[in-house]
Amino acid sequence: MFDHFDFLAPFYDRAIPFDRLALMLKMVELPVTGMLLDAGGGTGRVAGELASYVRKAIVADLSRGMLSQALGKGLAGVQTPVERLPFDDGIFERIIMVDALHHVHDQSKTIAELWRVLKPGGRLVIEEPDIRTWQVKVVAVVEKVALMRSHFISPLAIARFFPAGASVKIETEGYNAWVIVSKQ
Repeated sequence: MFDHFDFLAPFYDRAIPFDRLALMLKMVELPVTGMLLDAGGGTGRVAGELASYVRKAIVADLSRGMLSQALGKGLAGVQTPVERLPFDDGIFERIIMVDALHHVHDQSKTIAELWRVLKPGGRLVIEEPDIRTWQVKVVAVVEKVALMRSHFISPLAIARFFPAGASVKIETEGYNAWVIVSKQ
């Protein structure tokens, strides 16, 4: 079966460079002394930029091709669906998921797993294209035509997946949205 991400892996970083370090440091509240999980982190393009602000950065991704790019950057990684993370409860002080939630098979299970592995007092930031904007609606159609398994949902729909005890904030800018969650 054709895997879009294995195919895109060798040139993904050049096609979609990460250029928002200051913004991400602020959203995630880095530096910290704990570990960072980049869930659905692909090539590690974001985790690689944040690695010096945490004790250890780990990339979890299903695509072997994407993960091999991350490992080539010296990042720790694990090939896994984010719906079933192979980590103990509450071990990550920070978790990010950048432009990946719309690609997972089960968004509800993914959020539950991210919440499970987030340490009490930790912070989780999900950055997603905002489906409420026309630009992202066009991207959603293109990804459907390309037979990608994308399923874009609104920032409010993402926020609703978290349990009642979660402190959830939504920020938007342009065609991006950030769901920022703190675990009390």
